[in-house]
Amino acid sequence: MTQGKLYIISAPSGAGKTSLIKKLLPTLDKLMVSVSHTTRTQRPGEVAGTDYFFTSVDKFNAMIAQSDFLEYAQVFDNFYGTAQSSVENSLNQGIDVILEIDWQGAQQIRRLLPNTITIFILPPSTDILAQRLQSRGQDDKATIDRRMQDAINEMSHYAEYDYLLINDDFNTALNELKSIIIANRLNIDRQQHQLKALLVDLLT
Repeated sequence: MTQGKLYIISAPSGAGKTSLIKKLLPTLDKLMVSVSHTTRTQRPGEVAGTDYFFTSVDKFNAMIAQSDFLEYAQVFDNFYGTAQSSVENSLNQGIDVILEIDWQGAQQIRRLLPNTITIFILPPSTDILAQRLQSRGQDDKATIDRRMQDAINEMSHYAEYDYLLINDDFNTALNELKSIIIANRLNIDRQQHQLKALLVDLLT
């Protein structure tokens, strides 16, 4: 069976990363998003086990001690982590896995798995980014101001990634994101494994 590919998609809060990935998933088979563990409070509309595994700080620290995480990081005042076992199981089944993580987590993953494909998504401007954060209606001004500062820090790491997208027109960004996945599925090493029987037949 062909091994799945691991993708990291990072972006500042408000760049539209989650919306793009949700639209991408139904358009391609054998593609999934890894569900992260987090210590932050569950937001309205979020589903435990689908959006995140919501857990206590004590349980999160216990998982760190047991080396259960492929990566973990502190974002704002909360912790986020990717369980290693679930990612490896999916990859071994030939499923491509997307990690929605920040630059800190991406650095950890690249050290462990250097063949991971990394994608960074930028907003078209800081003004539009601020508007998107404000339109959520979930945070006060002080929180939004802090998120903007953290966004600038996040964006400063864009050059560490393999691909860079600008989410100005949503459909354009979605098509570009999909194109990256498709192109990597056509990589010669992956295709040689996937099409082994056909290649033998064609060349004999």
